[in-house]
Order: sequence, then structure tokens, then C-alpha cells
Amino acid sequence: MVAALGFAEETSFRRVHVPNLKGKQIKAVLIFSDRDKAIEVHPAKGAALTIPYGHIDKCDYEFTLGVMGDKSHWLKIEYHDQDAPKEFVLLMDGREYLRILDALKSHTGIEAQVLGNANKR
Repeated sequence: MVAALGFAEETSFRRVHVPNLKGKQIKAVLIFSDRDKAIEVHPAKGAALTIPYGHIDKCDYEFTLGVMGDKSHWLKIEYHDQDAPKEFVLLMDGREYLRILDALKSHTGIEAQVLGNANKR
């Protein structure tokens, strides 16, 4: 008798930044954990954040062009925690943002709404 073992998938991204308490962007790791059914954000310094897939209300993607020509790709996750609305914003790397948006859709079933003039493809 052969038993099939189901392995929960985990997808991680190391080129993201999140704001610290002072508003400065710091390095972090973004993980889509199917085992825990949650998005996990692990900043280089500070406490980790876990957002259960079932608590996510919506996600937005926005592309901005800075004064110096800097291109920024932002993901905003709106969720609820004990019925209180919350949001979390992270800065995605230009080389990974499409893969992050694809992972968001495949792991959570939620497609990020594109804001502004950005075309995510």
C-alpha cells in the first residue's frame, strides 16, 4: 500500500521592502504559505506579520514613477483582524513584481486591482 503525501506549497520572495515604525523602507521576505493558509512578511528587523488568506478583503497594485525616474511597484493588502479593517503596503522589486502578483492570485485566489495608469503586464 502506497500512501500519497500532499505537500503544501510555499512561495517566497526576498526582494521586497516594508516600512518600519519610522516609515523607512527595510528589506523583508514575503511568503505565501499554503500550509498555514497565510501571507507572511518577515522584515529584516522587527516583528513578522501574518495575514490569513481568509482575512484578505482586497489587494491593489500601483506603479509609481518618482521625481528622479525611480520606478516603484506597490502592493496594498486590505484585510480584517477581529472585524477591524487593516491594510499593509509593501514595495516590490521590478524584477519580481509580476511573479508576486501571480503568486497572490494562485495562492489566495485574489487578483490585485490595478490602480492608476499602470498596466501590470
